[in-house]
Amino acid sequence: MVAIAVPPAPPLAPLRRDATLIGLVGLAHGVSHFCQLLLAPLFPWLKVEFGVSYAELGFLLTIFFVTSCAVQAGSGFLVDRYGPRPILFAGLFLLGLAALGYAASTSYTMLAGFSVLAGVGNGVFHPVDYTLLNRKVSKSRLGHAYSAHGITGSLGWALAPALLVPVTLASGWRTALVCAAALAFAVMAVLWWRRSELGLPPVEASAPAQAARPAGSGAAPGAEHALAFLAMPAVWMCFAFFFFYAGVLSVVQSFAPQAAGQLHAVPAHLVAMCLSVYMVCAAVGMLLGGFLVANESRCEHIVGLAFAAAAAIALTLGFARVPALAVPVLFGLMGLAVGISGPSRDLLVKRSTPAHATGRVYGVVYGGLDVGQALVPLLIGALMDRGAYTAVWVALAVLQGVLIVSAFRVRKVAGASQPAAPSRV
Repeated sequence: MVAIAVPPAPPLAPLRRDATLIGLVGLAHGVSHFCQLLLAPLFPWLKVEFGVSYAELGFLLTIFFVTSCAVQAGSGFLVDRYGPRPILFAGLFLLGLAALGYAASTSYTMLAGFSVLAGVGNGVFHPVDYTLLNRKVSKSRLGHAYSAHGITGSLGWALAPALLVPVTLASGWRTALVCAAALAFAVMAVLWWRRSELGLPPVEASAPAQAARPAGSGAAPGAEHALAFLAMPAVWMCFAFFFFYAGVLSVVQSFAPQAAGQLHAVPAHLVAMCLSVYMVCAAVGMLLGGFLVANESRCEHIVGLAFAAAAAIALTLGFARVPALAVPVLFGLMGLAVGISGPSRDLLVKRSTPAHATGRVYGVVYGGLDVGQALVPLLIGALMDRGAYTAVWVALAVLQGVLIVSAFRVRKVAGASQPAAPSRV
């Protein structure tokens, strides 16, 4: 058993300072999510341009997220050692550079190479973001900080198809990707202008070891290795939760709109709307979810009920006869349910995080997102190539059902790892 020593909460800061930090972090997070969807909305054009299958296009996402997972775990250590600000700027620069590389690609191999570069850039954001929020935002505002963080991520996802598809229709997919690069560099310029708000001293080298020392071990402070937190079952339960959560995301983002379009004869313009509607409603759900986490004891119940509702909608889209106009509405309701769970999910992770190891814990835990988004597109892409559109929705519902169980397991394992004396979260 590992005792989780939780550091003192930050003192109550002026609302303006907290709001500015939350806004800057959210802006960066939105760009990272936007860049995760640089390719998926363009699959119909890329499929024709490069003569590849949906499974091969899905493999580009696998490359991206495998790279992101490896970088994310390592970047957490860099964040703790050097502070989050330089790591954040490096990630934004690489994402903008990768978007330009996609735009210049003349072969599938080039797309794959720039997927590696984009994955490196994407891998830094969760360790950076949560280190800044957890260490600088006042405790009483953390629920709203998590909510805003999730909202900006969903809006980034919503913006990707909303920007890329119309620009592609008007000027081609290469122009759309150049516009995406310009957006990434513009946000980087804004953050550089307000870089003083993002400053945070590195964690002292001895702090992680002292914080994650096994209870009752008698080891002297600083005697534990910096990887001692990996012995915590709660860390790996959170990793598993995010693996399945990523599966849900990858199905919805890459294939679910097309699958619904095939099953329910949805016109192309409505299919293009589905993902943006889902993400906007998810952002609204996260706003509501930020108020629900005022009571921490309800976190896993909120997550469970939200994903139960989402699974029911997925099964409806997979098996029921749904009018074409109702399909975007159901996507919106599913996004709303998933969004409500977001702040509660983040609080579950925070309660499993040892003191002074925020960057590395979030790097490992959110690596589950990248692994899930790397593997699931291979399966779902193969189902799409076979025309098994109902099976796509069944897979989505199963993944959402697993998340219900996982949320309660995270809470149970995290509770078992707590020390006997009460700690402040």
